[in-house]
Amino acid sequence: MKVVVAGATGMVGAVMLKVLEERNFPVSELIAAASERSVGTSVLFKGHQVPVVSMQTALESGAELALFSAGGQTSLDWAPRFAKAGMRVIDNSSAWRMDPAVPLIVPEVNAHALEVHHRIISNPNCSTIQLVMVLSPLHRLWGIKRVIVSTYQAVTGTGIRAVAQLQNERIGTSGTMAYNYPIDLNCIPHCDSFLENGYTKEEMKLVNEPRKIMEDASIGLTATAVRVPVTGGHSETVNIEFKTKPDLPSLRKVLAETPGIILQDNPDTNTYPMPRYAEGKNEVFVGRIRADESMPNCVNLWIVADNLRKGAATNAIQIAEQIVANGWV
Repeated sequence: MKVVVAGATGMVGAVMLKVLEERNFPVSELIAAASERSVGTSVLFKGHQVPVVSMQTALESGAELALFSAGGQTSLDWAPRFAKAGMRVIDNSSAWRMDPAVPLIVPEVNAHALEVHHRIISNPNCSTIQLVMVLSPLHRLWGIKRVIVSTYQAVTGTGIRAVAQLQNERIGTSGTMAYNYPIDLNCIPHCDSFLENGYTKEEMKLVNEPRKIMEDASIGLTATAVRVPVTGGHSETVNIEFKTKPDLPSLRKVLAETPGIILQDNPDTNTYPMPRYAEGKNEVFVGRIRADESMPNCVNLWIVADNLRKGAATNAIQIAEQIVANGWV
């Protein structure tokens, strides 16, 4: 089928191209779209240079599917037009996530929420995806009452300017600053912009999106999001209060058997997830599983995933695969 990748020259767009190729997604023609300043450049796909075209040209391409990773405003402006032209749009921005008419999908968790009439489908926040991958199977068995999550987010989540800032600081070179402060040898408790309640947009995504995906508004969530000087992926410490007490061997077994999750949890051999080793992988890694001795029915664990892959590109393409499997394109 004809597939548009909107934002093909960005960090997530580039990974989308890799994942489409790796997973042998049925692309008969790739239309690489980006902003006007990128038109005339090219991107590599299956060994060929594909010219970058404008959003208008992509809209007129007659494609069946469009993968958007071009920012919220671009999605608001263009996604309805692509949908009206007959394409299914899978959008990686935050523009449509909390729209009641738009499904917010992690295929392993809520593929059932996809319906044939949906023309715009939202890809969740990167930190949300890895969180719900772990929470969902546990919630089904023991019922989650409350979650406290703190994130340790890679600079790749901000984009190429942030990666350049980190690299410049490591070698002592001045350059454009993506953050208000140095990121190397530092942690910045500030991801996205602040809201009136004192939380950041990123933190509120972690509060609101899991409730929608897991279809349970009663779950209490609170979050602190922190930017750290790594590039391999996002990490999360998660404290979960259950309605009924889980036994840890059963909890570990459930996670080990959940598709898309790799259990790395053996203190005796210093085995636990780390972003350095999650980079370039599509799975979600979980470990450091232990009872919270200060509270009944509580468990602590540690989750790591490559934010550009399962946290963005891979999840979007898994949604596309589900659409193909359903026979909708």
